[in-house]
Amino acid sequence: MRRLFIIRHGNTFASSAEACRVGARTDIPLVDSGRVQADRLGLWFAAQDRTIDRLLSSPLRRARETAEAIAAATGHAPDGVRDWLGEIDHGPDEGRPEAEVLARIGAQALADWDERGVAPDGWIVDADARIAAWRAFFAEAGEGTDLLVTSNGAARFALIAAGLPLGALKLRTGAFGELAVERSGAIRLIRWDERPA
Repeated sequence: MRRLFIIRHGNTFASSAEACRVGARTDIPLVDSGRVQADRLGLWFAAQDRTIDRLLSSPLRRARETAEAIAAATGHAPDGVRDWLGEIDHGPDEGRPEAEVLARIGAQALADWDERGVAPDGWIVDADARIAAWRAFFAEAGEGTDLLVTSNGAARFALIAAGLPLGALKLRTGAFGELAVERSGAIRLIRWDERPA
């Protein structure tokens, strides 16, 4: 059996800053609280009784920095980046405050994104390619534990690709989900949106 831990990078905005939609075109680093979250993730994975087989991340700096913190704590060097773990492009909403995004797309469009992975008008997602990439990853042979550091926009497609129950697709910053891939190919959701204490 394979275990897949899908990890969202740490915070990219200080708590005092106005949060904005940042996606593929905004390559920003972790802020101090995000580095603390990344360090907590690293310590949590280091404390688990598991050998890490692969530690992969999105190409974006915030994901790579989170993966590097996990690597430092666990002693398992990052195994590279995968483009399909990259964040989506929020199109006309890139860099805009959440209130402006909501005013443009409406509450139902945001709910459709958060609950079913249906992208609002103008966002560049390529859901079919993302789903295919997750399915190809699930189908890889082998046993062990893989850690995948990504973004909220990309992580949701793991659940969709696995055909798992939807409804709470979001991963908070510094949180992770765990999937089990059985030898039969069946995929089970172990947990979702958990943060280390």
